[in-house]
Amino acid sequence: MPEPYPDLPSLDLLVSVGELGSISAAAAAHGITQPAASMRLRSLERVLEVALLERSTRGARLTPAGTATVEWAAAVLGDMRTLLAGAAALRGDRHSQLRLAASQTVAEYLVPRWLHLLAVDVPSAKVSLTMGNTARVAELVAAGDVELGFIEGPRPPGRLRSKELLADELVIVVSAGHPWSRRRRPITAQQLAATPLVLREPGSGTREVLVDALAAHGLDVSGAMELGSTTAIKAAATSGSAPAVVSALAIGAELRAGELVAIRCEDLHLERRIRAIWTPGRPLLPVASRLLAIAARREERQQRLRS
Repeated sequence: MPEPYPDLPSLDLLVSVGELGSISAAAAAHGITQPAASMRLRSLERVLEVALLERSTRGARLTPAGTATVEWAAAVLGDMRTLLAGAAALRGDRHSQLRLAASQTVAEYLVPRWLHLLAVDVPSAKVSLTMGNTARVAELVAAGDVELGFIEGPRPPGRLRSKELLADELVIVVSAGHPWSRRRRPITAQQLAATPLVLREPGSGTREVLVDALAAHGLDVSGAMELGSTTAIKAAATSGSAPAVVSALAIGAELRAGELVAIRCEDLHLERRIRAIWTPGRPLLPVASRLLAIAARREERQQRLRS
């Protein structure tokens, strides 16, 4: 990160100025004096080298740059709350009210946001989260070790109840220096099958979708290496080790930075479903039902916004 960079309390204070309309109201909401709030906001302007507020004898109001900064700051603060919610779940223990398990992609990119919304709705909720591949999550749910699981894959486990939350596209990616990155035409399924790939381990929903898609064309997947996490696979693909197939949820930053390049395949549709799963014949705890409703509502809203 380039230095200096703004501190989170100052960004939070600026967002409050935007929401409440004045420095004095924001200062009161944060439990500090108005002079202290003014000093903190001036320091923020120096760090960002942008005038955020127009000050006059009648008070202060956001500049156009300040209004834009408030929007960006709100997103940063939201991501930080998401991080803290996820970390709190990961350090939870077996005495938590709600025990969850989630596959790697879902745990990294979706569950923390759902937990942040749950904390807003049910502040007393205590959650623990276990991560594993899809097969492992299904095992934990079936054994009663967790109340609710989140998995990805082409089909739901037949022995468990499930609710589909969203569709997740899988993307073929290569490093910026890979020969495929300069292609103008899509690759074929035969070319993909003939190329050793960076793969997730057996039991992963990502791998299951890829294997099924190639099998529909009478083809097998070829592995250059097997890695146990999406982060490791992205790193291997970025280094140029081999192409990989990963969730679209996981690669936005790498695509924007040009570290990875998405490759089209003309005869493969790589898509999986992300689902919640739980044990049949066993009613969900109220807090689990609430989380499930939050996840379903949020993803339905996100899909409407994308469409």
